[in-house]
Amino acid sequence: MRSSVIPKRSQKFSAHVFLAAIIILLGTATTPATRGQAGPADVQTGVSVEASPSIFSVMCALDAAGFAADESTLTEMPSRLALRGELLKLQGPATEALRQFYRDYALADPGETLSRYITFALVIGPPPNFAFLLGHDVLPPDALAIEGFEEVLANFYHEAHLDLRWASVEPEYNRAVERYQSPVRRVVTVSDAYLREIYKPRYAHSFTVYIEPLVGNRTNFRNNGNHYAIVVDGGPQFPEADVRHAYLHFLLDPLPLKYRESLMKKRGLLNIAARAPRLSPEYKNDFMAYADECLIKAVELRIRHLKPDKEEAALAEDDQAGFIMVRSFVVQLQKFEKAEPAMSYYFPDLIEGIDLEAEQKRLQNFQFAALPEAAPEKAAPGSARGGLQPGQAANPESELENALAQGDHEIALQDAVAAGKTFEKILEKYPDNARANFGLAVASLLNHDADRAQELFEKLVGAAPAASGAEGQAAATHDPSVVAWSHVYLGRLHDFAEERDQALAEYQAALATAGAPEAARVAAQRGIDAPYSPRGASAASSTSGTSAAPKQ
Repeated sequence: MRSSVIPKRSQKFSAHVFLAAIIILLGTATTPATRGQAGPADVQTGVSVEASPSIFSVMCALDAAGFAADESTLTEMPSRLALRGELLKLQGPATEALRQFYRDYALADPGETLSRYITFALVIGPPPNFAFLLGHDVLPPDALAIEGFEEVLANFYHEAHLDLRWASVEPEYNRAVERYQSPVRRVVTVSDAYLREIYKPRYAHSFTVYIEPLVGNRTNFRNNGNHYAIVVDGGPQFPEADVRHAYLHFLLDPLPLKYRESLMKKRGLLNIAARAPRLSPEYKNDFMAYADECLIKAVELRIRHLKPDKEEAALAEDDQAGFIMVRSFVVQLQKFEKAEPAMSYYFPDLIEGIDLEAEQKRLQNFQFAALPEAAPEKAAPGSARGGLQPGQAANPESELENALAQGDHEIALQDAVAAGKTFEKILEKYPDNARANFGLAVASLLNHDADRAQELFEKLVGAAPAASGAEGQAAATHDPSVVAWSHVYLGRLHDFAEERDQALAEYQAALATAGAPEAARVAAQRGIDAPYSPRGASAASSTSGTSAAPKQ
């Protein structure tokens, strides 16, 4: 773990990781055997430690855009530190386009901003083209939220001569890679030994630890199809707990899926856990992802060999946070430790051993921990709005922002039903709110209701600028981001219906929208260059190429 003097690492271990594992079993996502990154995975373990020119290029772009990276992680990389300073001073048309794109899509939380770009970096191929490795219809929501950045990045790569800059700093990255190989190997050995598993190599199934110093204390973990990846700073203090958690996902994610029918018999526990204020909404709506996370937390506890009082304190903390199944899994793991089969064979017994009725009785009147109070959050420079947190003083504007943020989150999870209900509820009170209408249109696409989506998009592009309404109400103002993206979606819908003339008119209208974000302009130009034709997706699902709320 990190020293206490370093801020707690911002982790991205979400239900999306588990959902992506479903893609593996269904075979709907393809990961090329060659990812264009340095250092192939060990064929015996499927594990590697690497430096990635793609991640490096994305971080260079963020440097040039002014992202507030943690330079303290660069003390052992003087050449990379000097490069950051050079990129901040860089001038040129591609660099200015990059900076505008960054301003259009910067979020209030720097960690969430970085998260989007790291996700993007993990689903693109090598420079100079940065082509997506996955089909558009299976790209992660974070990558779709900055759709169009691949072209912006490619132009910047050429203008900034990042190929030469990479060659100059690569030796520093390689030294960090060498330093992490031994501790990563130790994590793999200890985890495999505890689970009594011998890794069986599978085609294109890999776990990679990527070294990128500018991620600082923000650990990012993703699973894109068959490829599990964690991006760490490569500093002198190895983030053992983070790497172990990610590696356990790599090993254990397939088991709940394989024994789904047995595991779902215990889903009554989620009805209890869902009452926990601190439990992420992603887990409250997905028992498989929730049980998977509880299993991994339990294995982590047992691997750490804590004293009984320390383990009980950790279990009590998990209970308070809503991870009530961790305790049940720990009890069953104690039996597993005395048995002989590997976890892949013992897992059905692990599930069967969980006493649902006893747990429901134990937790009948359990009081979960409340959400911590949060100070009002200031919007980051270039951000359209600050991210309001639970505990912040309520007022009409903050309630509206919270509701819109909830709808955006549900769109990101591709929960069309929940998002539709959220935006409809907003529109009952604020019928002319542009972001809510746009969100409902995207939710309609996800819900296979293209007719309703088209009606809403047409309403948005036809709305005339209007003054703000009463206090606390965000009335229908002329939002160029909403208008431009609505034109793009209408163009795609017409393309899907083989109405090319109408599609071209919409794409041209998007380009003509004053103040349109760069990503929308890029998407519109692509639509003009070639008809929109998503691979293997319906009109409803394939046209949803961004998050619900474009940046204003």
